[in-house]
Amino acid sequence: MEIRWHILLAIMGASIVTLLPRVLPLVVLSRIQLPDWTMRWLNYVPVAVMAALIGQELFMADGKVDFFKKYIEILAAIPTFATAILTRSLLGTVVVGILSIIVLRFVL
Repeated sequence: MEIRWHILLAIMGASIVTLLPRVLPLVVLSRIQLPDWTMRWLNYVPVAVMAALIGQELFMADGKVDFFKKYIEILAAIPTFATAILTRSLLGTVVVGILSIIVLRFVL
């Protein structure tokens, strides 16, 4: 089997570029003690990222706000969010979300 060096170097370069932003903060932050206010602030980062991703998916189509094309997703999000808040179960939330989309696409 022949090794194609340009492909191997591209894979290694992509691995390094992907690994560095994940490992460097972990190494640096594991050696220092962060203040309490910073830790409280960092607790909200996953929620904010998820809200940004979900909001963009629900309310935007082709980079533009379009509520009418996305009404099925918005309607399906209502019971999904309610399940997430009430049960705090990831599996239950995913199942309700999938079933909501299936039912709404079948009915509408």
